[in-house]
Amino acid sequence: MQIEERELEADQVKLGMFVCRLDRPWTDTPFPLQGFYVRDVSQIEILRQTCRRVWIDVELSRRGTRGNLPGLSYAGAGMAGATPPPAAAAPLDPRIGSTRYEDSTAFDEEIPAAREALEIAASTINGMIERAQGNQPIEPDVAHKAARPIVASVLRNADAMFWLNALRQRAGYAYTHALNCAALATAFGRHLGLPEDFLVELSIGGMLMDIGTTQVPETLLAHPGPLDAMSMARVRRHVELGTQILGNGAFGPTVREMISGHHERADGSGYPTRRAGMDIPLHVRIAAIVDSFDAMTSERPYAPAMARHVALQELYRARGTRYYPELIEQFISCLGVYPTGSLAELNTGEVVAIMAQNVVRRLRPRVLVLTGPDGQLLPTFHTLDLLQTSFDIEIRRPLPDRHAGIDIAELYL
Repeated sequence: MQIEERELEADQVKLGMFVCRLDRPWTDTPFPLQGFYVRDVSQIEILRQTCRRVWIDVELSRRGTRGNLPGLSYAGAGMAGATPPPAAAAPLDPRIGSTRYEDSTAFDEEIPAAREALEIAASTINGMIERAQGNQPIEPDVAHKAARPIVASVLRNADAMFWLNALRQRAGYAYTHALNCAALATAFGRHLGLPEDFLVELSIGGMLMDIGTTQVPETLLAHPGPLDAMSMARVRRHVELGTQILGNGAFGPTVREMISGHHERADGSGYPTRRAGMDIPLHVRIAAIVDSFDAMTSERPYAPAMARHVALQELYRARGTRYYPELIEQFISCLGVYPTGSLAELNTGEVVAIMAQNVVRRLRPRVLVLTGPDGQLLPTFHTLDLLQTSFDIEIRRPLPDRHAGIDIAELYL
């Protein structure tokens, strides 16, 4: 069955229409969905700023708007390279886009609160890991104590949390992985427009996903090469052990399913139950992406850390097989093509650190300039908002972490 679409100029879009395609990638725009109802005039204004032409799904648009739609076209007949319409992807969870968030605090103003939230979460996570190692159950109230400050800070300004977390000194993998996944799951949920109470569950699920590894022998976790079948089976039991650590009924199904299912994959190649397709709920799909991204960007005994942009490329290549394509594209949109905390080179030669994203122009973030055009460190660093500068200045290429020995945490802190 073909999808009935109408092509419009961006300034012809009306309230109540359903935008299903754009004349550019969705990741170049601030919209969190591949397909959305136009509910207020601010969305129309952003469309005018970011696009020239859009495609409207006739069937999904409200009936009162259909008289405003001109000539008919069909899915697949639009611009080359345009994003496929939503019907080509898995059905969207109805909670996606149900809540609209806007930054309520400026980046610099949120830094102290984000730092405090990370300190509270770090201390609480340490305590939970120690309890798990001692075979003691973890109480939901304790997990909420760690999660709520993270959620509150991310809702005010997600970039501040990402920036500070990128600068933190890495301790043990279990501890940093828990903290990173809590922040990533929260920010991704915010980007998808999920309700706040659900974001708290995502944050808790993120920080407890790998709590079961506390019951796996350290010799297996620290093994520098491939494991044999029996050892791999013991490591994979961490998902079962994780749900056991929570006790009976203390945590809700969202957290439990994130722990038990974060290694399931869209094509059925994951474990422990080889679930696939729509049998995997949204929060478990989010958990799989967040867990994989943080693992790839962390130092592990059997693999070096990938640069953030390289990890995003790996996830993108696996879309449609291991991961759901619509979520992978939105995860990249959430973190930015140049993720916060990573290094990049401007076309003028300076090396910069990505500090914050610009939602209207995702290729033009706010950066911290670290070197001059000659590659030498500057005596004083300064910020530069690429959205506010000449378009002659742009990012030439992303750089690996610690490029030329540059350690952002050491320099900035």
